[in-house]
Amino acid sequence: MNVDVLPRGTFGGEFRVPGDKSITHRAVMFNAAAQGEAVVTHALTGEDCRSTAACMRALGADIRFEGETVFVRGAEKFRDADCDCGNSGTTIRLLAGLVAGRGVTVRLTGDASLCSRPMERVARPLRLLGADVRTTEGKAPVTVCPASLRGCAVDTGVASAQVKSAILLAALGAEGETLVREPLPTRDHTERMLAAMGADIRTDGRGIAVRGGARLVCRDVDVPADISSAAYFLALGALRGEVLCRNVGVNPTRTGILRVFEQMGVRFSLENEREVCGEPVADIRVHRSSLRAVRLGKEIVPSLIDEIPVIALLCAFAEGESVIAGAEELRVKESDRIRTTADMIAALGGDCTPTQDGFVIRGKKTLAGGDVRSCGDHRIAMSGAVGLAASERGGTIEGADCVNISFPGFFGMLGGARA
Repeated sequence: MNVDVLPRGTFGGEFRVPGDKSITHRAVMFNAAAQGEAVVTHALTGEDCRSTAACMRALGADIRFEGETVFVRGAEKFRDADCDCGNSGTTIRLLAGLVAGRGVTVRLTGDASLCSRPMERVARPLRLLGADVRTTEGKAPVTVCPASLRGCAVDTGVASAQVKSAILLAALGAEGETLVREPLPTRDHTERMLAAMGADIRTDGRGIAVRGGARLVCRDVDVPADISSAAYFLALGALRGEVLCRNVGVNPTRTGILRVFEQMGVRFSLENEREVCGEPVADIRVHRSSLRAVRLGKEIVPSLIDEIPVIALLCAFAEGESVIAGAEELRVKESDRIRTTADMIAALGGDCTPTQDGFVIRGKKTLAGGDVRSCGDHRIAMSGAVGLAASERGGTIEGADCVNISFPGFFGMLGGARA
C-alpha cells in the first residue's frame, strides 16, 4: 500500500498514541509463563505483539484480545511447539531464553526479514548457561531443545535489551545465580516486570543478578503510551506547531530523545508526572522550535535506538552539521536502518551521509519532499511521513502498510494522508 502525505504549514493537537511495544510484549509473554491470570490494559495490538500472543498460545497459554485489553491465563507447563514470530525480533530473541531449560523442544521462525537477522548474539550467551540452542547458519529458524541450565556470569557483548532479557529469562530456570553484565545500560522493562511478578532479581554496580527457581505470579499491567510512537508527533510539533502526547512512558532508560531535544533546542515540558505499575509516566508537550545541530555518541544510543531515524530527520531540518555515531546496532533492525534512514532523508531532499556506525547530516531550512520507500520498516515509513508533512510539497510513502507492525492507525492520526 502506498500513502500520499500532504505538506502541513502548521500541525498541532492532543494525541494518545498506542501502548508501549516493549512493555506489551513483556506483559503478555511473562504473564503467559506465570501462574494465574492477568489483564493487560492499553496494550499495543500491532502485528509484532500479536505474534508474541500467538507464540504463547502455541506454548499452552490462553490469551484473548478485546480491543486494547488482553486477557492472559498462564500455562501450567510449556509444550513442544513451532512458533511463528512474524517480523518481531523481540519475540524470537526473548522466547529463545524463556523456553530454554523448560524441558521442551521449540522451533522459532518468522518472515524473511526476521530470518535474515543475527541470532547467535542470543544463542552464544544462552549456551554458557547450558542451553541447547541451534541456529540456522547463525540466523532463524532457531531450535531450542531440552537441557539443564546452571547459573554463571555472562557478558552480553552488545548493548541490547533483547539479548539481556533472553539471558535473564533463561536464568529463571537455571540452578544457582546468574549475573548479567552489559557494556552500556539498556531499557530495563524486563527487570522491573520480573521483580513485580516475584522473580529473585536485583541490580547493582556489577550488573543484574537473578537466582533461579522462583515461580512467576501473574500481574495486571496498565501499559503506558510508547515514547517511540509519540516521537513522530513530538517531532512534527517541534517542526510545525504544538503537540501534547498523553500518558507517555518516561522510563529513564528510554528517554534519550528528550535529552536530544534539550541539545537541539526543542521547547518541551513534562506534565502530570506519575508512576503506573512501576513505570514512570508523563504528558509531553512540544512547541515549534528553532533547531540546532547535535553530536550524539554511543553512550546515549541504547536509550533512543528506535527513535534514531526520526532524530536524524530532525537533524536534516536543523542549523549546522549533526553527527550520530555508535549506532551500528541499527544495521540489524527490520532494515539496515543506517542505509534506509540515509536514503529516506535523501529522498526528501536532505543531505545525509551514512557512516559505518551512524550518519553525518547537514541541515537545511526546508526539504522539498518526494517519494520515500519504506523498505518494509515501520520506523522508516513513519519518519518519512513526518518529513513529508513538514516538507514543501509532500510526497508518497511506498509500502506504508508496514506501520501496522507497531502503530495501526498512524496515518489516520497524522491526518493529511490518503491511500
